[in-house]
Amino acid sequence: MRDDEFPISEVGEWAKEKHERLRKFVNISRYARQKYVDPAKSKLQGGAVGGATYIDLFSGPGRSRIRESGEIIDGSPVVAFRASVESGARFTEVHLGDLNPEFCKAACARVKAIGGNSFAYAGRATDTVSEVTASLRPEGLHFALLDPFNLEGLSFEVVRALSSMKHIDLLLHLSLQDLQRNLDRYVASEQSPLDVFAPGWRQHTDPKQGQRGFRAALLTYWQSLVRRLGFQHQRAGELVTGTGGQRLYWLIFLSRHSIANDFWDKIRNVGGQGELTL
Repeated sequence: MRDDEFPISEVGEWAKEKHERLRKFVNISRYARQKYVDPAKSKLQGGAVGGATYIDLFSGPGRSRIRESGEIIDGSPVVAFRASVESGARFTEVHLGDLNPEFCKAACARVKAIGGNSFAYAGRATDTVSEVTASLRPEGLHFALLDPFNLEGLSFEVVRALSSMKHIDLLLHLSLQDLQRNLDRYVASEQSPLDVFAPGWRQHTDPKQGQRGFRAALLTYWQSLVRRLGFQHQRAGELVTGTGGQRLYWLIFLSRHSIANDFWDKIRNVGGQGELTL
C-alpha cells in the first residue's frame, strides 16, 4: 500500500542488496563529508565547506515494490539521504534525474519530505548531466550513483561530465544481463550501444575472440578510458545475481583517492555473492 500520492516502481529482490551497499558507502564516507559540511571540522582538517552532494541520474520514484514479495521499500535516493542523516553528516544537496518526469518529481518530493534539499532533472542522463554539474559547487564533495537498466544507459559521456568535479566518487552498475543477451546484436549494429558505453571499442577490441574473451577485453578497454579521466583507483569485481541465480550486473567503484580500496572492502559482498566472472 502506498503511503503517499506518488507512483512506485517494481524491482527485484536483489534491490535490497544494492541498497545495503549504498547504505554502507554513505556511512563509511561520513568522515570525509564532515569536513565539507562542518565548518569546525573543515578548518581543523584544512578543507573547505563546499557542501556534500548525492547525485542519482536514474533515481526512479524513490519508493518501490519487490515483485517477488510485494514488500514496499525505499528507493536509492531515499536510502542514501536517510543513511547520511543517520551517519551524522547529511548530504547538503540531493540531485535526482530520471527519464520519467513523474518518477523524478516523486523522488524529489520524497527526499524533501524527510528533510532533504533535493533538485529534480527530468530527462535522459546524457541530456541532464550538464545541468546537474553546472549546479554543483566545484569545491564540494560529490557522490554519484549510476544505475541504468541497460548498457546504453551507462554512457561514457555521463561519466566524463561527472569527472569534471574534482572531488567525486562514482558507484556504477553495469548490466551483465544486457551484455550477455544482446552482445551479438550490439557488435553487428552500426550504431551500437557499445559506442555509447565505450567509444572507440571497435579499434581496441576483437569481438571474434568469443563472447567471454570479448567481454573481458571490452571491460578492460572501458577501464582504460575511465583511468584517463583521473579515476586511477578502480575497484571492479563484484557480480550480483538474482534469486534464481541469473547474472544481473557488475558493481564498479571509481575514485581519485586511494581510500577507495578500503571503501570497496567494506561495501562489497554484502550478500555472499561471488567475485566478477566474465
